[in-house]
Amino acid sequence: MQAEVQAITNIDRLIHEPARLAIIAVLSACESADFAALLHLTGLTKGNLSAQLQKLEEAEYITITKSFKERYPHTDCALTTAGRQAFRAYWQQVNALGKVITA
Repeated sequence: MQAEVQAITNIDRLIHEPARLAIIAVLSACESADFAALLHLTGLTKGNLSAQLQKLEEAEYITITKSFKERYPHTDCALTTAGRQAFRAYWQQVNALGKVITA
């Protein structure tokens, strides 16, 4: 039990932050999502979503593709392989801790 509880200190803090966790959770359920969809699904403000996406991109957990659709800017986001692996590892840690607490 001690090892599982101590493992919580090794949790990926980049993912653990609620806004970024919401973004990664949405992106893990699809191939990609555009900025408007992420805005709607996460409930974040435009500025907060933009800042959190930048942090996830810098960590190479997501890719951001900017383009134009009918002369309007369009931003698509997708999890990278590293992002999917980090999210999977994060959930394994959370689940392991949950089992210890409920045991």
